[in-house]
Amino acid sequence: MNIIPLLFFGLAPSVIWLLFYLRKDVHPESNQMILKVFLYGMAAAIPAALIELGIAEELNQLNFSSFLIPLVYIFIGIALVEEILKYLVVKGKVERSSELDEPLDIMLYMIISALGFAALENILVLLPLSSPFLFFETLSISIIRFIGATFLHALCSGAFGFFLALSFLQPKKRTKLFLVGIIVAVFLHGLYNFSIMKIETGLVVGKGLGAISNLENLVFYLFVIICILLGLAIFVSWGFKKLKKLKSICQLN
Repeated sequence: MNIIPLLFFGLAPSVIWLLFYLRKDVHPESNQMILKVFLYGMAAAIPAALIELGIAEELNQLNFSSFLIPLVYIFIGIALVEEILKYLVVKGKVERSSELDEPLDIMLYMIISALGFAALENILVLLPLSSPFLFFETLSISIIRFIGATFLHALCSGAFGFFLALSFLQPKKRTKLFLVGIIVAVFLHGLYNFSIMKIETGLVVGKGLGAISNLENLVFYLFVIICILLGLAIFVSWGFKKLKKLKSICQLN
């Protein structure tokens, strides 16, 4: 097994996005804290995979329709599980830290946790290509995950983090804002995964892009994916700007 190329291509998408988002913070967090949250985010991917497998087995034993089972699994068994575990990293390792001193930090640490989570996901996805090492296939998947799954993880957690930051600033609305944040993150995460599933299913049935049976469906779900990523990217960018303005009038205790 080629460990070094596997780690490089698996970590690269997350590290690139990490460097990009760290530039959003005018008061940089300590490297030690950033690394700790990133590594705990990676570790969170392990229980997530085990929980998802368990939920899949339980759903297969239920008398649900063939249409309902994938929906429940995608939105509850995957999206909800992953968003909660990424959040628990921040709640457990950051919320009581002295380094959490402004609203922006919550949003940033949620993204760091998510990028750690995505990094281990990437490594696991690339694992079958490591022996023998398939360079072009590995590079292609790494690029696709850079603009797709890795970016999605960061954006969903970033959006969730924005509402978490607001919840700390507005204690009376804390529960409401938390619920809005988790619902937005889970819904868009699940919708993205559902769209990917529909595209992959269409490609398999059609045996390739040129032979896909319903090209309109492919275009539609690609459009959905682009809208999710672009919409979230705009919202997260706006969220950072919004929280930067708040930091001058309110600090977290």
